[in-house]
Amino acid sequence: MSLHHPSKRSDGRPDVVCLSHLRWNFVYQRPNHLMSRYAREHRVFYVEEPIFDEAPESAGRLEFFETREPWLEIVVPHLRPGMPLQEVDASLRQLLDQLVEAARIRDPLLWLYTPMLFEPTKHLRRSGLVYDCMDELSLFRHAPPELVTRERDLISSADVVFTGGHGLWEAKRHLHPRIHPFPSSVDVDHFGQARIAMNEPEDQRVIARPRLGFFGVLDERLDIELLQGAAERKPDWQFVMVGPVVKIDPATLPRRPNIHYLGPRNYEQLPSYLAGWDVTIMPFARNESTRFISPTKTLEYLAAGKPVVSTSIRDVVRHFAAEQLVRIADSAADFVSEVEGALSERDTPRGTKRRADADAMLARTSWDRTWSRMRSLVQSALSRRHADTTEEAAPCSTI
Repeated sequence: MSLHHPSKRSDGRPDVVCLSHLRWNFVYQRPNHLMSRYAREHRVFYVEEPIFDEAPESAGRLEFFETREPWLEIVVPHLRPGMPLQEVDASLRQLLDQLVEAARIRDPLLWLYTPMLFEPTKHLRRSGLVYDCMDELSLFRHAPPELVTRERDLISSADVVFTGGHGLWEAKRHLHPRIHPFPSSVDVDHFGQARIAMNEPEDQRVIARPRLGFFGVLDERLDIELLQGAAERKPDWQFVMVGPVVKIDPATLPRRPNIHYLGPRNYEQLPSYLAGWDVTIMPFARNESTRFISPTKTLEYLAAGKPVVSTSIRDVVRHFAAEQLVRIADSAADFVSEVEGALSERDTPRGTKRRADADAMLARTSWDRTWSRMRSLVQSALSRRHADTTEEAAPCSTI
């Protein structure tokens, strides 16, 4: 086992062990933003879901990766395929014990993004337990059947629970006394680069205009029929789709000369693509997997100064359409109509006002502010936990 970080911090600040279903280097999103900020003051060990390797020599080990954050380490468990869930739990429990011993982790703050990794952590001494429920994972394709019961167990054990949006909070607020909605935030300076002239990426430079752009994961949440229908109605519009294809057969994606699948791009590259788009789109399907989503890209598109057209995702309608910051349409015909409206108003007083209103909203949000508020709630919950523990341990007085 080869750790890249020093074995302990000299200032004695508690470590954070974050367990997540998301690969750190997959798409830069909520866990990356929050854990990078924790790593400014604490050692952070970001433990991903296990990789199941066919090679016998790869199983039953931990792999470590450095990040650009000096106090943040990526930890990837490797297990053999075909293991029943109970055996997976037992193996992960042993690997976590090895991590705790090798890194000299003592009473960490556990921060979970997936209930499926809670069972292997139950035996660990901890200073606190946070469940950051950024999505309703039980509604996603291929969700394990045990996820629902494990989530109930995790919520009942957590010191504090966060949700990735208000819709998700409304669905779960009765499950815990300290549950708080925290929609994902935005790095305004990063995406604001798209408002100035940037070097056009080579693969986008050859694409004609107008360009309608989307970045994100292409999975069961994409409305394939809407994308196909809009592209058919407007063959002179170019639909630029940036992101990995996950959990769906790529062959099911609509294939037309004016739909361009550019594949995944890293976080640093996104503003250069955004800068060359005329309208940004969020063609999400309205199904079980999107019932509670609160798309981070809404704020990122607005920070880039771009008009946004979306389907009627509940949190988008509630927070953005009501303020006339995002146009809403659910059919291909209506989607085309709203894009036409967005294109026609770009250089008009109405378009200028829409951007000004968006900027006013953006001024009230940032990942630094979101992290600070969440950390404050965590600290309050841990203080309450410590007070409760102290009270339980105190001897009973007699009168």
